[in-house]
Amino acid sequence: MPVTAAPSPLDDTSLGDGLVSRQSITLFEPPHTLLLESGKRLGPITIAYETLGTLSPARDNAIVICHALTGDAHVAGRHKSDDRKPGWWDGFVGPGKGIDTDRYFVICANILGGCQGTTGPSSMNPATGRPYGLEFPFITVADIVNVHKALVEHLQIDKVLAVVGGSLGGMQVLEWAARYPDKIGAAIVLAAASRLNAQAIAFDKVGRRAIVTDPCFHNGDYYGQSETPRFGLALARMIAHITYLSEQSIENKFGRRLQGSAELAYDLLKETEFQIESYLDHQGKRFVDRFDANSYLVLTRVMDYFDLEATHGPLSQCLGRSNAKFLVVAYQDDWLFPTAHSEHIVRGLIQAGREVTFAELPGGHGHDSFLIDALYPELKRFVEPFLDSTYRRVSTNAAAMHR
Repeated sequence: MPVTAAPSPLDDTSLGDGLVSRQSITLFEPPHTLLLESGKRLGPITIAYETLGTLSPARDNAIVICHALTGDAHVAGRHKSDDRKPGWWDGFVGPGKGIDTDRYFVICANILGGCQGTTGPSSMNPATGRPYGLEFPFITVADIVNVHKALVEHLQIDKVLAVVGGSLGGMQVLEWAARYPDKIGAAIVLAAASRLNAQAIAFDKVGRRAIVTDPCFHNGDYYGQSETPRFGLALARMIAHITYLSEQSIENKFGRRLQGSAELAYDLLKETEFQIESYLDHQGKRFVDRFDANSYLVLTRVMDYFDLEATHGPLSQCLGRSNAKFLVVAYQDDWLFPTAHSEHIVRGLIQAGREVTFAELPGGHGHDSFLIDALYPELKRFVEPFLDSTYRRVSTNAAAMHR
């Protein structure tokens, strides 16, 4: 499998002082293209990734972190000292944190179909010399995992200590466990499900409709145009963001407070009157500056199509093939991925006789709870000892084999 533009597999992309750099490699060069689950082939594929920590001499301390729908490879640290914000999970990943980079070697890569450095709809199609747009092939969670497994192999790591992820990231964790049962020591599944329910699919549908009906969508061929489907993408983000929150968190933060006025305007055309409206406008506007509309179409369909049991058989079988330890975490007020979804996963693991720890945490911020700094101490209380026991077991088994 030819590789170009790649650092040495031993390179660490952390620069010290909390700074990290983004790296990229190109895999699946023709004729060794990736066979997608749809039956089509794709290649070459560029993968953007970042690493933190140091890979142990035994190469047994690697942790793959899988990001959610609109995340990216920048999981922790800063690219520059004056960056306004660090990586999306900086409060939980780093020295002495829930995933301790003084002890573990963390790998986080942007997913296939994304728009933050990994090949996706906005990437150049080598067959046409133009961005793929809607010609980008249909992909699945399995395809995303296959690309990330290829990255891990490029880094000369045969088996990862753990795979960790929330939401779409948690779906990737489950796919890792079912598809590559001998390649992971532990699986941490946060606020996720083995398949998307009809309600979540419905919200995805409305978001996609907002994008494709934007007059500037141009059938997905808007690259290089003076106008892009910004309004449709912003609306899709606003709709989705509502599902990430809880009723109580919205009420506590905004209630019915007005924005910039002490009285109601009695004006049907006034776009922003309540503070919650202003907040959603802000979320939408900020989102379009960092995300591609076609990627949003592709990745929401990735989530819609995910059904672990339809692909691999009952959970007790497909997850039962793995010797990995499992930690499954749900949040009480997550109505997008309710606790019942996590309990379904846990029941399958128990039926298979697998080692599983389950926790339902208070949350307070809905589906986004696993990304909220104030809630990290409670999550760390489960993740830290879980990883510690996994690593100790791996180290003990390795020592026994060499006696």
